[in-house]
Amino acid sequence: MSNAPGGVLDPLQATQRIADSYRRYLITTFAPRHPVFHGEFVNAVSQGIDLTRGPYLQATAPFTPGCSVRQLIDEGVLDRGFRRLGSGFPLDRPLHLHQEQAVRKVISHGRNLVVSTGTGSGKTETFLVPILDHLFREARAGTLAEPGVRALLLYPMNALANDQLKRLRRLLAEVPDITFGRYTGETKQTKTQALSHFRDNYPDEPELANELHSREQMQESPPHLLLTNFAMLEYLLLRPHDHRLFDGGTGGHWRFIVLDEAHVYDGAKGAEVAMLLRRVRDRVLRSERGRLRCFATSATLGRGEVDHPQLTDFASKLFDETFEWLDDDPSRQDVVIATRQSLQRGQASFQLADEAIYQLRDAYRCGSTATELAQLARQHETRTPMPATMRAPSGTCIGSWPTMNASSSCSASSGTARSRCETWPAGCSQARVATPA
Repeated sequence: MSNAPGGVLDPLQATQRIADSYRRYLITTFAPRHPVFHGEFVNAVSQGIDLTRGPYLQATAPFTPGCSVRQLIDEGVLDRGFRRLGSGFPLDRPLHLHQEQAVRKVISHGRNLVVSTGTGSGKTETFLVPILDHLFREARAGTLAEPGVRALLLYPMNALANDQLKRLRRLLAEVPDITFGRYTGETKQTKTQALSHFRDNYPDEPELANELHSREQMQESPPHLLLTNFAMLEYLLLRPHDHRLFDGGTGGHWRFIVLDEAHVYDGAKGAEVAMLLRRVRDRVLRSERGRLRCFATSATLGRGEVDHPQLTDFASKLFDETFEWLDDDPSRQDVVIATRQSLQRGQASFQLADEAIYQLRDAYRCGSTATELAQLARQHETRTPMPATMRAPSGTCIGSWPTMNASSSCSASSGTARSRCETWPAGCSQARVATPA
């Protein structure tokens, strides 16, 4: 979305691209066929009407930080094999607190988990770090060389499995002894076919020796990490060619099952998947409970702590494994949620008069670059202390550009709160930076 250095999103360029794409859609879909009307329609859409407003910026509070992976290694919680991951997994970057909590619950206490955190909160690390810890410990014990599934990652859609594959390629590029593979309807039978398909469809992705691309590779030597969907898992349990995933010497290593987007498994689909997971456990562990570590992840499960007992009951029925939530016993609380730091206003703001705002708007619409807009703003900016009456509560954000004339005075009562944002009057347009407390 951006040409900015380091891949940082440029909100002005992104806004322009979105508006241009929408205009092209309107012209392609709704333009009249008559030449005269067609030309007038194109001119109106391209120049005569303002389709977008903004961009509007919102300050989102950062997640509460926890320990770094290196600190967990030093404590003995995580295996030192994590040092092999290299730049794809920074050891000194703090985990989010909910990621650290999940890691400790699984590794130190052997708990099953419901991870109910929002989009972009790093749910993957809550299950991937414990899985990798187990694999690194196997490597030190000398058993990792034995092929066989250790972790099943079950996704409702192939697109989600494909995204996870991209992450694993970067994470495991320097760890060739940990194998992984995606077994779905898109997976080709032979290695030659699979590699040809991979090179044609993912030319920018690295080709790794520890990624098993074909069905015949996984049938012969099952990967440590198996990614699939519940429909394909049904076939895998039935087909004789795939028996090595579950049976014999290669089928005795199962330790983890991850159910991503668990909120989709309700009603009839939920009952079907629950029976499917029981069949998997019966096949690989003769229905023995307690040997598998189970994860259910979702961005939308529950409404907070009030629903945690219901979430653990849902997960227990889905996996037929123990999930608990006891209010007075933190060691038996198997739901992980995210927490955020609070925000506070800075003690100063930049104030721009009406004339400057409209000059910036016109310059932006005429195609001025971000650098040119910044130079124009500096010609007009005045740094002023922010009155206490104008400071907004934690979590509010930068306001919008004015669209009509308003009083030039600025007070707490002159702004109107909208969607956690403040829309300031034209006479006192504000732009402030929210920072963690």
